[in-house]
Amino acid sequence: MEYISIIIQGIIQGLTEFLPISSSGHLSVAQHFLGVEESTLLISIILHLGTLVAVFIAFWKDIWGLIKEFFLTIKDIFTGKFSWQEMNDSRRMLFMVVIATLLLVPAYLVKDFFTSMEGDSDIIFEGCAFAFTALLLFLSDACVKGFKTGKDMTVKDAITVGLFQCVALFPGVSRSGSTITAGLLTGLSRETAVKFSFILGIPAILGGSILEIKDAAETGVEFDIPLLAVGFIVSAVVGILSIKLVRLVIKKNKFKYFGIYLLILSVLCIAAGIYETATGEFIRIQ
Repeated sequence: MEYISIIIQGIIQGLTEFLPISSSGHLSVAQHFLGVEESTLLISIILHLGTLVAVFIAFWKDIWGLIKEFFLTIKDIFTGKFSWQEMNDSRRMLFMVVIATLLLVPAYLVKDFFTSMEGDSDIIFEGCAFAFTALLLFLSDACVKGFKTGKDMTVKDAITVGLFQCVALFPGVSRSGSTITAGLLTGLSRETAVKFSFILGIPAILGGSILEIKDAAETGVEFDIPLLAVGFIVSAVVGILSIKLVRLVIKKNKFKYFGIYLLILSVLCIAAGIYETATGEFIRIQ
């Protein structure tokens, strides 16, 4: 049963980290109905790291370009050749990622506020957050098609996307859905909005995982290496497939279908939460 549970959670994480339907919300709901109580934090970390690998594989050319530009930027600064106006696509995107990520720092200082909503026994909040994400997806499909690429991004664009990413710390609010929608609202092309959203997720996922590893270690939970390895591999493989699906869907303005799904899920979660509160009985999938 443990392996079935971790496979289910790996599939959910791999799909929902990149599909605009919220990985944290779906994991929270899945763990709620599966009755997962122990090792939840450690499992979440491993599953997130699996999807991080998926991003590196899917965008390795872009990521390698950002890494090279990081060192070239340092070189240009010390040699006096750095120019904000003459940055290429990769360098400008690097700076925009840094600016957008910095907005998460204050949010992580109060991360317990967000995780408390994910770890409680009530899924009504997740249901409301799913409905909010659905509205964002309907808005994204209604956005006028933009044409801005990485070289056209401004600090204002990065701040806008970064603020939307902070909102996505709430379980049930999709990070990819929020940041892609924000990118589209700033006039980014659909391809650029998707690329920036997923690359922006690297420091967010990595930073969050590093901060949580210490917390997981302090709980004294035993490491089941084979079990965690299965979850890691499943989330990585499914993550790669879901990235390809998002790239296809965004080109055809079909995010509204994910919005419809989230509205249905929202109603089900709220209804289940009200039932559990009224009866005092938890719904469990055994």
